Amino acid sequence: MSNIFSTDGRFNEAGLIGMEMEGKTVRKEPGLSWIEIGNHVHEFASGGQQRPEREAIFSELEKLVRLLKDFGYVPQISLALHDIEDEHKEEQLYYHSEKLALVFALMNLGNRCYSGNIIKIMKNIRICVDCHNFMKLVSKLVDMEIVVRDSNRFHHFKAKVCSCNDYW
Repeated sequence: MSNIFSTDGRFNEAGLIGMEMEGKTVRKEPGLSWIEIGNHVHEFASGGQQRPEREAIFSELEKLVRLLKDFGYVPQISLALHDIEDEHKEEQLYYHSEKLALVFALMNLGNRCYSGNIIKIMKNIRICVDCHNFMKLVSKLVDMEIVVRDSNRFHHFKAKVCSCNDYW
């Protein structure tokens, strides 16, 4: 309910629902993503605060976002569910766990532990529209297939197209 109110711009009502949820100890499941490089599974949480390589990942992500904006990427700020400035809404979208995992994979492409030309990411919740569009563009930009397994299905991104035909 909180997300529905926020999407509609009804932030006061969303806040009331949030407070009610806290009072009943209802928690929203945090967005997590996993990627395997070599024999090690790396976990990413939205915001990326737990990663030791956080600064390097953020720096590479900022470079990638700039490239993608030249390539046609427009962040879907209507999806940001907080009453904040548009600039901060964009930043909030940048640090979703699947984007951090993707950038980490791209940073490790030359690593001898990383094999294959397919990037595989697992998620515990559904991929958002912004991340879906982001993955499509990156697949074209880096000329690689990206597979994201979210809570509903497998998304195979290749050459700006997803196997779900943008329906999920």
